[in-house]
Amino acid sequence: MKINIVNRSKHALPDYATPLSAGMDLRANIDEPVILKSLERKLIPTGLFIELPSGYEAQIRPRSGLAIKKGITVLNSPGTIDADYRGEICIILVNLSDEDFVINDGERICQMVIAQHAQAEWTEVGELSETDRGAGGFGHTGKH
Repeated sequence: MKINIVNRSKHALPDYATPLSAGMDLRANIDEPVILKSLERKLIPTGLFIELPSGYEAQIRPRSGLAIKKGITVLNSPGTIDADYRGEICIILVNLSDEDFVINDGERICQMVIAQHAQAEWTEVGELSETDRGAGGFGHTGKH
């Protein structure tokens, strides 16, 4: 799939690390290091602008290495970039560790997955069809 992108960052375009990768890493595009204190959240720019086709979204997800090693994650995970958004991609990072984390220019801060989606058209009805699960909620499936 070809997607239009404007790169105003100091870094190469995002790419897939391996042939079967679903996501590509996005990098911080900052002029000086940013210190993310424990439990603090900040908006980190990437310098990237994209034009997605109709019916697609870009999902912003945490990088597993940063999450397990440093406690850094994407706050609204997964974040959604809609096809009609034309602004800069910025990432809300949060530090869930008890130590400061320094974000340097070019640091890989998250991953982006391009995903197809559908839009719902509601049909209002008086009741829904029956299933074995019914109204069973959290923790309900798999218990007999």
